[in-house]
Amino acid sequence: MKILYITDLHGVKWKYDAIFQVAKSLKVRLVINGGDMLPTRPNFFVQGDFIADFLDKYFLKYNKNQIYFLSMLGNDDLKIFDDSFQKTCDKYSFVINMAQKKFKINGNEFIGMNWVSDLPFGLKDRCRKDHQDFKFPRQIGKAVLSTPNGIKRIKDWFSYADELPTIETEMNRLIRPIDMDKSIYIIHMPPSNLLLDVCSDGSKVGSLAIHEYLKKNQPLLSLHGHIHESPDISGKWRSTLNKTICIQPGQSNNYEDFLIYVIIDLKKMKFERIRLKKND
Repeated sequence: MKILYITDLHGVKWKYDAIFQVAKSLKVRLVINGGDMLPTRPNFFVQGDFIADFLDKYFLKYNKNQIYFLSMLGNDDLKIFDDSFQKTCDKYSFVINMAQKKFKINGNEFIGMNWVSDLPFGLKDRCRKDHQDFKFPRQIGKAVLSTPNGIKRIKDWFSYADELPTIETEMNRLIRPIDMDKSIYIIHMPPSNLLLDVCSDGSKVGSLAIHEYLKKNQPLLSLHGHIHESPDISGKWRSTLNKTICIQPGQSNNYEDFLIYVIIDLKKMKFERIRLKKND
């Protein structure tokens, strides 16, 4: 089975269109989008229209071509649009929302998780402590949550986060596969200690909880994103954790005219990271 894995498109339409064309031309069985799907410009609240106006028509193309599209929202996608996203996915039999869910095809089980360890930035919709002894990063700006009435300030984010489940807890809550050896985890946050989590300043921000979960359970593959620049900074887009192969393709930013994706051949267990220039 051939898979196209992509992540962190942030609503850039030409990237979406390019991925569909590649998927058709290569006759992939399924496309996986690992999170941060929606635009943040000119502001986060355009995301609802993007789901209704763009993604609805985009998903229809996958349905007509009988290509599975597995996806989930990420930490820059407002949680208030989760219901709208789910309802749009539900319209199409070949489109699956993977957030905290399992999907099985050809003997492989796909399991998604879109919570992230706390980050410095203000939007906290999908943020969690990584584990009980987690040290919060230095915060930039004010902690906020999205609500149907706009942005809501969190007066004491650290106390608020203490009451939420940790990433460790969220991982252990996931539906377990019947056969871990054939399972593929789609986790927006990268694991720690594999050089898949390196920021432009050299800091490493991956999740220890995810690392330990993968190390203990040993799925076939884990697919990640979140830190766009990491592969270019660290020189690594693929790593191994005992038997598990971990992939983090990275992604260009909105103003950059290239697209990054990975083609996965599950039968041959071959992986190719491709960098496509706009209009190529």
